[in-house]
Amino acid sequence: MASRTAPFAPFEFMIAWRYLRARRAEGGVSVMTWISLVGIALGVMALVVTLAVRTGFRTEFVNTVIGAYAHAEIGNYANVDENGRSTTAITDFDALTETIRAVPGVVRANPRVLGYAMASFGDQSAVGEVHGVTPDVLQALPSFEGAPSPLGDISRFEDGIAMGAGMARTLGLGVGDKVKLIQPNGVKTAFGTSPRVNVYEVVYIFSAGRADVDSARLYLPLLEAQTFFNREGAADQIEVYVSDPEAIDAVVPALQAAAGDTRYVWTWKDRSGAFLNALDIEDDVMFLILSLIVLIAALNITSGLVMLVKNKGRDIGILRTMGLTEGSVLRIFFLCGAFVGITGTVAGVALGCLIAWNIDGIMSGINWMTGGGAWDPSIRGIYRLPAELRAWDIGRAMVLSILLSFIVTIFPARRAARMNPVEALRYE
Repeated sequence: MASRTAPFAPFEFMIAWRYLRARRAEGGVSVMTWISLVGIALGVMALVVTLAVRTGFRTEFVNTVIGAYAHAEIGNYANVDENGRSTTAITDFDALTETIRAVPGVVRANPRVLGYAMASFGDQSAVGEVHGVTPDVLQALPSFEGAPSPLGDISRFEDGIAMGAGMARTLGLGVGDKVKLIQPNGVKTAFGTSPRVNVYEVVYIFSAGRADVDSARLYLPLLEAQTFFNREGAADQIEVYVSDPEAIDAVVPALQAAAGDTRYVWTWKDRSGAFLNALDIEDDVMFLILSLIVLIAALNITSGLVMLVKNKGRDIGILRTMGLTEGSVLRIFFLCGAFVGITGTVAGVALGCLIAWNIDGIMSGINWMTGGGAWDPSIRGIYRLPAELRAWDIGRAMVLSILLSFIVTIFPARRAARMNPVEALRYE
């Protein structure tokens, strides 16, 4: 009776390694081994790069949303003023702002006037979203890699107007030019309301990191915006910035309590929550699709091992007659497939990380070859294709690939283990 050996003994590794190094006469096995290895490496590489880009895109999107918009906005529900008109204006905005600033977790709060106006320069015109704010709000705008650099002197904000880089490009103006703002509900006269037309000097051109924001946003000093939009002594909203924007939901109850029941709290997650949920669903779907690619690549291991078992039938018969157990034979061929799976996985992770780390240079090369059309910020919203490698993403890609490689190896390994040594040696 054959004696049992310890599982995965050194000689089992030695035999498995020798079988993978096929001789010239068994070149088909060697070719299948390389095809399996390259297929798994490419599948894992695609999985790692995709997960890194998706993670980076979400991070960049969240950062630009947080940078371009307030973390939370507090406004009035519509009510009827003393003249019988429906209004949402906040008349006690100074007191409310101070109350909001005292809420734990809030790092900054400021009143804002919000309206729309037509911006005109020469023969060009565009509709702009005009924000009336204090200078510190404009100074707090973050800088984003890949976005246009700011131009002008931000310290002169009180003397003119600040404009997004996209709108400045559309209108064809620069710092120092005079832009005309037209607001239809302007001056009230005895003959009705006439449009208000004001001319402002462009003192600062900024980028909020989002192409859609840069192509439509304008900033006016708060007092000037109150006059321009007939909001004298009032504001439309209170902008709130917190220390941890990702945890804004934990601060909302305190903000709502401070604001009162007649006001609402609207967070950046409420603004972009549907898109973020869509990204999460897309991430799961992409992981599933790319997992199928890895599975198809891993199935090549089965083909290679089936050929290997067929070519090594005589060896298996000799080893069995020498006392090798079925378990040892199974483990030898399992190790053959495992070597291929692990090596391909490691190579795929290395290639994936290398591509993710150099994604900017790769995209620059693709943009150069395609004439700049590979990444259009006006369509995708952000100015660059980001990639962010996370240990969790790399780990689950590796576990998936290795696990699939182990599973598909079991069938041919069991077939080799159950081979009858007498049948294997009958015609030798």
